[in-house]
Amino acid sequence: MTLDRPGEGATMLRTFTLLLFCIRLSLGMIPIAMIQSQPELWIETNYPQAPWENITLWCKSPSRISSKFLLLKDKTQMTWIRPSHKTFQVSFPIGALTQSNTGLYRCCYWKETGWSEPSKVLELEAPGQLPKPTFWIQAETSPLPGCNVNILCHGWLQDLVFMLFKEGYAEPVDYQVPTGTVAIFSIANMTPESEGVYICRTHIQMLPTLWSEPSNPLKLTVAGLYPKPTLTAYPGPIMAPGESLNLRCQGPIYGMTFALIRLEDLEKSFYRKRPLKNEAYFFFRALKIHDAGHYLCFYYDGSYRGSLLNDILKIWVTDTFPKTWLLAQPSPVVQMGQNVSLWCQGPVDGVELAFYKKGEDKTLQLLDTTSISDDELFFLNNVTYSDAGIYSCHYLLSWNTSIRMSSHNTVELVVVDKPPKPSLSAWPSTVFKLGKVITLQCRVPQPVLEFCLEWEERATSPKFSVDGDFIISNVEGKGTGTNSCSYRIEAHLNIWSHRSEPLKLMGPAGFLTWNYVLNEAIRLSLIMQLVALLLVVLWIRWKCRRLRIREAWLLGTAQGVTMLFILTALLCCGLCNGVLTEETEIIMPTPKPELWAETNFPLAPWKNLTLWCRSPSGSTKEFVLLKDGTGWIATRPASEQVRAAFPLGALTQSHTGSYHCHSWEEMAVSEPSEALELVGTDVLPKPVISASPPVRGQELQIRCKGWLADMGFALYKEGVQEPVQQLGALGREAFFTIQRMEDKDEGNYSCRTHTEKHPFKWSEPSEPLELVIKEFYPKPTLLAQPGPVVLPGKNVTLRCQGAFQGMRFALLQEGTQVPLQFQSASGNVADFLLHTVGADDSGNYSCVYYETTMSNRGSYLSKPLMIWVTDTFPKPWLFAEPSSVVPMGQNVTLWCQGPVHGVGYILHKEIEATSVQLWGSISNDGAFPITNISGANIGRYSCCYHPDWTSPIKIQPSNTLELIVTGLLPKPSLLAQPGPMVAPGENMTLQCQGELPDSTFVLLKKGTQEPLRQQRPRGYRADFWMPAVSSEDSGMYSCVYYLDSAPFAASNHSDSLEIWVTDKPPKPSLSAWPSTVFKLGKDITLQCRGPLPGVEFVLEHDGEEAPQQFSEDGDFVINNVEGKGIGNYSCSYRLQAYPDIWSEPSDPLELVGAAGPAAQECTVGNIVRSTLIVVVVVALGVVLAIEWKKWPRLRTRGSETDGRDQTIALEECNQEGDLGTNTNSPSSISQGTSVELPVPI
Repeated sequence: MTLDRPGEGATMLRTFTLLLFCIRLSLGMIPIAMIQSQPELWIETNYPQAPWENITLWCKSPSRISSKFLLLKDKTQMTWIRPSHKTFQVSFPIGALTQSNTGLYRCCYWKETGWSEPSKVLELEAPGQLPKPTFWIQAETSPLPGCNVNILCHGWLQDLVFMLFKEGYAEPVDYQVPTGTVAIFSIANMTPESEGVYICRTHIQMLPTLWSEPSNPLKLTVAGLYPKPTLTAYPGPIMAPGESLNLRCQGPIYGMTFALIRLEDLEKSFYRKRPLKNEAYFFFRALKIHDAGHYLCFYYDGSYRGSLLNDILKIWVTDTFPKTWLLAQPSPVVQMGQNVSLWCQGPVDGVELAFYKKGEDKTLQLLDTTSISDDELFFLNNVTYSDAGIYSCHYLLSWNTSIRMSSHNTVELVVVDKPPKPSLSAWPSTVFKLGKVITLQCRVPQPVLEFCLEWEERATSPKFSVDGDFIISNVEGKGTGTNSCSYRIEAHLNIWSHRSEPLKLMGPAGFLTWNYVLNEAIRLSLIMQLVALLLVVLWIRWKCRRLRIREAWLLGTAQGVTMLFILTALLCCGLCNGVLTEETEIIMPTPKPELWAETNFPLAPWKNLTLWCRSPSGSTKEFVLLKDGTGWIATRPASEQVRAAFPLGALTQSHTGSYHCHSWEEMAVSEPSEALELVGTDVLPKPVISASPPVRGQELQIRCKGWLADMGFALYKEGVQEPVQQLGALGREAFFTIQRMEDKDEGNYSCRTHTEKHPFKWSEPSEPLELVIKEFYPKPTLLAQPGPVVLPGKNVTLRCQGAFQGMRFALLQEGTQVPLQFQSASGNVADFLLHTVGADDSGNYSCVYYETTMSNRGSYLSKPLMIWVTDTFPKPWLFAEPSSVVPMGQNVTLWCQGPVHGVGYILHKEIEATSVQLWGSISNDGAFPITNISGANIGRYSCCYHPDWTSPIKIQPSNTLELIVTGLLPKPSLLAQPGPMVAPGENMTLQCQGELPDSTFVLLKKGTQEPLRQQRPRGYRADFWMPAVSSEDSGMYSCVYYLDSAPFAASNHSDSLEIWVTDKPPKPSLSAWPSTVFKLGKDITLQCRGPLPGVEFVLEHDGEEAPQQFSEDGDFVINNVEGKGIGNYSCSYRLQAYPDIWSEPSDPLELVGAAGPAAQECTVGNIVRSTLIVVVVVALGVVLAIEWKKWPRLRTRGSETDGRDQTIALEECNQEGDLGTNTNSPSSISQGTSVELPVPI
């Protein structure tokens, strides 16, 4: 059959070429660069409330910098500006808008070839009116059907609200709030319904009642009248070269002429065909490679008035079928119970896809890909271990062809269980101290690839660590908050464990307190005094050498005075510390460190052995090594480190014993490490073995910890001579895995180690570890086939699947004492058949399995399965979580719940032909997640059961759910009349005030998933009347609104309003700062806090009839003059709107002072210190008085002084003098002749 090429249809060809050009633009096949040379003119103002009081005109060039700009008014007046340097934009200040400034303005900029085209006309009218916006369509010709059209509205001012109106509609069809002066309204997929007359208006955001004049009307017409046809390929869209192909173009109108076009070659592939009724066939007898491409068809009448183009059909001409790719989302490693999507990607559309699993002959799923899509999706929901395996997909042709099938990739699906949650602890405590850091320790009893720490209060990036230690500082108070951690193992990199229990860190923000500064200042001054006294002593000794005898008496006196001053300073330090310390820091033991051994001689590790102690803290000042609990070796690193070494050298008999180590952080000592026992030079220390409690049928890991690096490990069982398992050189510890615990695995286990260089030299065996299995098997699963809902008189099969083979199964029904049926199975599955069920067979069923031995050890009961015998499915319930009112960009999950288990659900959206569905074959919950919600997701939804078996049972739809998206309009305000607190039984009105008229208001309450009420008032406010309120009406309320022209596209939430329904306001809380204990000369501030604003607080003291103090902020300063501040306090408050209604009093708070035991202890200590200081000062005065009396006598003695005394005094002062002095000196004479001679002073 020959394809005709019309010569007389040149006009028709050009018209549809333009149409194809538009289509290709929408497909992104032809890029176009629109170069604009017209400048932009707009207004800016400093007074948003009255923009005409001070305005400035700005002119901006679109693409290049310029040296001159020109402003034109009414085509006569000209103002030009030459900036100091080339720029993109300049300003023309106008000032206050008056009648003389009104007119038509335009601007130009200087180009290399002259002045540019003028900008669009800006009309300034009288003050009090906004300029009329300009309105135009971004196209040269009339919009074509199927194309996207952009309508631009220029408003002249920054940050305006733009409204698009269509003739015949009272409400705006669209609105925008752009950041600039231009709004772009897009109309997608132009149809004849889009035709009409459009106008644009603007208003200032802060003045919503001040509207501009409407723009000039813009008439939008659509070229193209007839609906589009359909194009199909026979036998299929993919064929081999040389085979024949029929393309069928079918339209709804008879007698039209049909045309076929290939996009890759428009002019050479324009084929025309006369119709057969309302369709035409285009026959290709022998296909060639160049016939492949994208085909379109249309039809037209005798006046060349044509139809819309059909959807593009891609034809493949190849001898080898294209390859498909299979991907697993989110990962091929899936946690048990989760859902996984397998995406089959391929270039061919409209061909059925088949989904296979290796080892199974049948096709798992088939997808009829009649829609234009590149990716097809296969669902596996609630995966179990049976779903693990190798999957593949490829095209499945329904017609005969000689095309060879190409290879396809496979995906291996691995099903794992989520690792258990770790433990999270803080060292030294969860409270920050000034200038200190906290180490968070995340721990698990198994090897871990990486730990992750997250801060729950803020959206900060998580921290990662290999050893599980995270050092947290509190700079500027950023370290406080709640933290949790998780981990992942090397075998499954994409599976993170359950999160640990949250741990909250508290403490000051890092600022210095006044007492801290005072303490440090006193300590520093005392240190300076001690240094000064030491310098005085050295100076005196130097002077004594020079003055010889004259100051000899002063040396002893100065030394005594110095010692008394030192003792006094030390006592003052203790006294100041006792007086100024406001809080006692409780030292908690830190977690135990890790102890191991290292050697430089692997062949003979005992020749040079070093013990290492590693602290779990980030900074440790000292490490201590204990031997046999008594002897100790301390080491202090040069800087704060996390580990320290204790060199032992060659191991001798004296080194044998049991070793522990401790770490010290100031006054905090850690727990002892695990014991390391050195037994001699020929035997390695015995390891430590541990394991979690075993569970039948579950995996178990046994941990063996050695003491040297790069060791080999072996696991032994009592009664078995050879090792059960052996592992190579792994480090200092190893994990032995028992895949599934059985009775045969019970017993006592121990482990031994050896070095890598001496594989036959083993350590002593560890202490035995006893493994005992729990008594029950894991529970089975029970399913109904074909489904849990059965018509009366039909049969149903209940399949019970256990975890082990060769068991005996029993079926039970709720309410019966004995099992209904028994069955023995060689495998792990048993089928129970229920014949011709009736109404009495409805109910919950469960099953068990047990051993056929004498023990009859059985499993737990399976999860109950409800069997419904009825002709109609029960009605499900549809709700949204967390709420059906969702902010823009957030996530929401629509849940379809019903009482029937094991049946899938399907979700419907109103006014949409297609439905979104998610299968839940085991769970009774159907989850439909919507991520990053937008305006396209709003609407009304419903759901119903969707059984995966053929059944005539009727299906009922669920309730209708309205999904509202917020964040698209300005937020309203919410007020309560007469106030936020009312008594039970009274009436209340909640007033929601919006900013746009003709809106629907929605009242929300925190904790409820659906809106409480909706109201469409006339005006800007909705009044929600709540008669006879009760305590259930208390809570947090908010409201939103949306325009009737754009339903469910709602505003931001109003500020939350808390409502209290009670006779008496709730009691407040009372706390004391800095503590409840009075310090010497210090006051205590009592802080009373309530849940309601606008209240007055009162403080009461036990034993006093009248209230003690009143306060509006709740802070009360209490002093302890004459001990009158101690006792029990409580507070209450009243609302300013209800001055006669007082709240319940708070819980009593006791303040203690001098009468308390802590104060007595502090006072006794200070008295002792003060007494010692007085004694020292008195003794110092006595010594000074004695020495002062001696001084005059020494001066007046002269020659009467005894020579011997002077000689002794001189020897005491000059005992280190020169031995080579003159022998005729008085001393030498006295020594030689024993003659006493007077020595002049």
